[in-house]
Parts: sequence; structure tokens; C-alpha cells
Amino acid sequence: MNFLILGLILWIAAHFFKRAMPELRARMGNKGKGLIAVILVLATYLIVSGYRSAEVIPVWTPPFWTIHITDLFMIMAVGLFVLAHSKSRLRAKVRHPMLAGVRVWAGAHLLVNGDLASIVLFGTMFIWATAQGIIVNRTEPDWQPYSKGTMAGDIRLAIISIVVFAAIAGVHYWLGYPVFPG
Repeated sequence: MNFLILGLILWIAAHFFKRAMPELRARMGNKGKGLIAVILVLATYLIVSGYRSAEVIPVWTPPFWTIHITDLFMIMAVGLFVLAHSKSRLRAKVRHPMLAGVRVWAGAHLLVNGDLASIVLFGTMFIWATAQGIIVNRTEPDWQPYSKGTMAGDIRLAIISIVVFAAIAGVHYWLGYPVFPG
């Protein structure tokens, strides 16, 4: 669990760095981007390895039916991630689609995982994504919604989201975590 917590601390610190110390970040230029990228790769490694090796300490037992809700939410979470780089008309409606995607992803996983490590991981990521959105909105209050969305962009968004969700589900099965009730 220590690696999980350390990874989450690094993840949060790296993402808040630009907002907490904008002058220092600006002086670092492109080298700063590289440093943050290295820290985020390390954070991700620590989060994944820490989560996978954490002792299972049950806190609550999720009801079986939450699996179905989680699958639906995960399609939405993937759609929000894809939306961030799409040419969909929906992009004009969501200011921070990736952060919204993280919140949906984390909330969905909290529905089906009742162990302590899951609560630490997904709860922390939910709180981080919420705080990050608030901080970005305060530091950059002017937002110009995307205005070039098309119906074709909407269709591509739906197709790509389903394909990516299927790939993620396949990886979960491969790792031994079936996502659909059997």
C-alpha cells in the first residue's frame, strides 16, 4: 500500500505543480514537460504495482448488480476521454472531459470494489479530478467552447469509445478481472 500512496502523491504533485508554481514551471520550459512526464510515468508505475500488491482488506461488499452500472459508467468514462480529442458536437458541452472521465471511472470502480486499496486509489483519483477541475476553472476562468463539432464527429466518438472500451475489457479479462457477469 505504501507504493500506491507514494504513487498517488507523485501523481497529484505533478499535476498541481503548474498551478501551484506557475512562474517556476514557465521558467523550466520544455525540460519541465519532460520532467513532469517522467514523474507521471513513475507515479503510474507505483500506483499500479502498489495497487496490485496491496493486501486485500475488505471494507464493504458491493452488491452484484453494481457490475452492470459500472460497465455502463465505464463506457461513459471512455467516451469522455475520447471526447477530449474528438470533433464531436458534445465537446462544446464539457469543459474538462478528461477530468470528468476520471471522476466517472473512479466512481464506477468504487461501486464494484470494496477493499481498502480500491477505496484509497479510486477515492483519491475522484477527489483529485474534482479539485483539479476547480483549480483550472479558477486560474483560467475564460473558456471558449469547441465550436467545430459535427455529426460525423459524434459518430466517430461513439465508435471509438466502444472499441476502446472493448479493448479495456479484454485487458481486464486477460489480467483475470472479468468486467461482465458470467
